[in-house]
Amino acid sequence: MKIMVVGGGGREHAIIKKLLENRRVEKIFCLPGNGGIAADAECVPIASTDIPAIVEFAKKEGIDYAVVAQDDPLILGCVDELNKIGVPCFGPDKKAAIIEGSKVFSKNFMKKYNIPTAEYEVFDSAEKALEYLKTAKIPTVVKADGPALGKGALVCMTRDEAFAAVREIMEDKKFGSSGDRIVVEEFMTGPEVSVLSFTDGETVVPMVPSTDHKRALTGDKGLNTGGMGTVAPSPYYTEKAAKEAMEKIILPTVRAMKAEGRPFRGCLYFGLMITPEGPKVVEYNCRFGDPETQVVLPLLKSDLLDIMLATTNGGLDKIPVEFSDCAACCVIMASEGYPQSYKKGFEINIPEALKDKVYVAGAKLENGKLLTSGGRVLGVTAVAENLPSAVAKAYEYCRDISFGNAYYRSDIGKKAIEALNK
Repeated sequence: MKIMVVGGGGREHAIIKKLLENRRVEKIFCLPGNGGIAADAECVPIASTDIPAIVEFAKKEGIDYAVVAQDDPLILGCVDELNKIGVPCFGPDKKAAIIEGSKVFSKNFMKKYNIPTAEYEVFDSAEKALEYLKTAKIPTVVKADGPALGKGALVCMTRDEAFAAVREIMEDKKFGSSGDRIVVEEFMTGPEVSVLSFTDGETVVPMVPSTDHKRALTGDKGLNTGGMGTVAPSPYYTEKAAKEAMEKIILPTVRAMKAEGRPFRGCLYFGLMITPEGPKVVEYNCRFGDPETQVVLPLLKSDLLDIMLATTNGGLDKIPVEFSDCAACCVIMASEGYPQSYKKGFEINIPEALKDKVYVAGAKLENGKLLTSGGRVLGVTAVAENLPSAVAKAYEYCRDISFGNAYYRSDIGKKAIEALNK
C-alpha cells in the first residue's frame, strides 16, 4: 500500500514509525514532513493546508490510503476532498472536525447533550466580554473560538489578566480570525488527562490515558505551549474515573455526533479534567494529540493500519485493539525561548542507538546534517515496566542527545509519580 500522511511534526513521525510495522506498507509519503521524518518516509514539500496540491499529489502518486493527522487540514475539509477522488482517509470529514474547529460549537454541543463541562458564556465583541468580566467569577479561562496551535486557552488568575486576554485575542488578533469569537468559562480544578479514542462513528475504543505538561518551564511555570512532555498511563484516570467518563462523556459524544448528522471517524481526543465532581471535558480535538501520540502509540500492541482502516470502513468492534501494560514517558527537547522567539540552525546529534526512541518535530536536513528549525525539536520517548523507570530512562536518553540552545523541563512525570505513591 502507498500511504500519505498529512502533517509534519513529532506526532506524524510517531504515526509513520508505527505504520511501518505493517508489511503491507510499501511506501509512505509525508506532506510536508521534516528533516527527521525523511529517514522513515519520503517528505514532499507541500503545505498541510494546501488542499488542492495534496489532492493533486494523491492522484498523481496513486495513493491507496491517507492519514490526515493535523488539525488545520481536517478542519479545512482535506478528508472530504480526498474522498471525492476515491482516496479513503483516517480522520473526520469537515462536518465532524468542527468539534475542534469551533470552541463555540463544542460548548453548545455539550450543553445540548448534557455532557459534563465547565459553565461558559460566548462573546463576539470585546466590549461585551470586558463588561461581563467586570463581575465574573475569577479565576476564569478565556478561549479563542478557532484553532490556535494548542495555545488559544488562557488561564486568568486575576481580573486584569482576564481583561488582557480578551484584548490580546479579540483586539490584537493574536490568533488571527480564530479569535473573532471567544468563550469565557468557569475555572475548573483537578488533574488533566488526555484520552485519545479510535472510533468508526459507532464503536469507540479509548487508548491508554496520558497526561501532558503544557507550561514551558519546570514547575509548571512560564507560557502555555503545544506540550513539553507526556506520560502514560495517567495515574489520575482511575477505574472509577474511566467508567464515569465512558458513560457520561465518551459514548454520549460519539452518539450525539451521529445524531447531529456529523458521524466522527478517526481519532477523537478527549481533554478531560478530573474535578471533585468527576470527569469534565476541557476540550475536544479531532485528531491524535501532540505529544500524547508519542507515548500512546509505542504502547500499542495491535496493528495501527488495521485499526485505522476499521475506523474508515466500519467494523472497529471486530478488530483487536490491545495495549501493553508498560509505561511510557516523552520529554520534549525544545529550542530555548520557545514558545516565543528562539534561534534555529543548530546541528542535532542523536546517537545511532537512540534513533528509534526519538520523534523529530522541528528539524531540517541541510547538506546531510539535521539542524533545528522549530520550537519543539525532538520528542524523546522511553518505555519501561513502570512509570518511574520510564521517566528515568527518557531523561537518560535526553542527556545523550545534544544540539545548541537545547532546553527541556526537568520534571516531566514528577507529579504523576507522586500521585502513584499516594
